[in-house]
Amino acid sequence: MTEGWFLIDTSAWIWALRPDGVAAIRNRVSEVLAERKGATTPLVLLELLGGARDDKSYAELLEDLSALQQFSLNEAVWTRSYRSAFDLKRHGVTVPATDVLIATVAQENRVTLLHADHHFDLMAAKTDLVVESWVKAASAQKRRKR
Repeated sequence: MTEGWFLIDTSAWIWALRPDGVAAIRNRVSEVLAERKGATTPLVLLELLGGARDDKSYAELLEDLSALQQFSLNEAVWTRSYRSAFDLKRHGVTVPATDVLIATVAQENRVTLLHADHHFDLMAAKTDLVVESWVKAASAQKRRKR
């Protein structure tokens, strides 16, 4: 069911949705959505909806994101995330708990995590997390803005 699917992280959404975002990330997210292979999880919804500009933006974003495949934060995700955070710390990788949970959702559902957050690259180097990283594109955009 989830072969070829992508869990789209907040970091990719932000760069895709911003008017001054990264065109390459916007295009990639659009491709995934056009192929109906995009998914989300409650933590991504929480992060994105919490940053909505106004009620109208909130409602539109909620409607759009609700149409995607939803991967839950079930007991297996929580249990695996506890161990993952422990193991990562033992390997010298300290990342936010929310990122550990999002990565674990991707691992449990055997999907690729599409992101622009270096924390996921750090985790992928030490785990079986499969990522499509747009960190370099996002970093280049940040440098251009300075």
